[in-house]
Amino acid sequence: MTPSPVLTATGLVKQYGALRALDGVSLTIRAGESVAVMGASGSGKTTLLQCLAAVIAPDGGSIVLTVPGVAPRELVGLSEGDRARIRRDSLGFVFQEHLLLPELTAVENAALPLLLKGVRRQDAERHAAAWMATLGLAGLETRRIGQLSGGQAQRVAIARAQVTGAPVVFADEPTGALDSATSAEVLDALLFATTGQGRTLVMVTHDADVAARCSRIVRVSDGRIVADSAAASLSSGGAR
Repeated sequence: MTPSPVLTATGLVKQYGALRALDGVSLTIRAGESVAVMGASGSGKTTLLQCLAAVIAPDGGSIVLTVPGVAPRELVGLSEGDRARIRRDSLGFVFQEHLLLPELTAVENAALPLLLKGVRRQDAERHAAAWMATLGLAGLETRRIGQLSGGQAQRVAIARAQVTGAPVVFADEPTGALDSATSAEVLDALLFATTGQGRTLVMVTHDADVAARCSRIVRVSDGRIVADSAAASLSSGGAR
């Protein structure tokens, strides 16, 4: 049985002055997939990710988000406030530079999305600590971000992306600032926390070895999708 779509994009257009960053992109992402989006700098891959994640609004087209327990929602045309609520309630995010708050402890950073939803601090931090333990960070809850390694900080960011149970997680170059060994560890943690729990992962990456770990690779060039294949057929050197 084919998994149901969680994101259905049709005819997406995004213009920056004379530059058409997205030129009629259509893409369906299904529940439980891990999708790597690849392309050269300026190809439109990050713009595509940001539109799908309701971070920016496309100039045209349609994006329908369909997640459990919520009626299908058209994202195009929503106000910034409505997009922010969707990001808070249904989506998780992991960034290249983790974007954790240095003045907070690791567990406070991981718990932040729950606190913003009004969950009691004690409950939020208990849930965040459980995710940290699952990701190999038990005992590091009270450390500040400056006291963690790059890989540890990125795993805190993964815990932060998962504490709300977000069914879709977006990752923008999540291993780009890490060495190869740490990159592999972080990717293991990210895949475990998303597709390993039946959730969906959409990830921008320039690394063919990282992309090959995903179930699907989408290639973008000049604002258009030029290839969309199972990762097994594009793995290793063939995906470069």
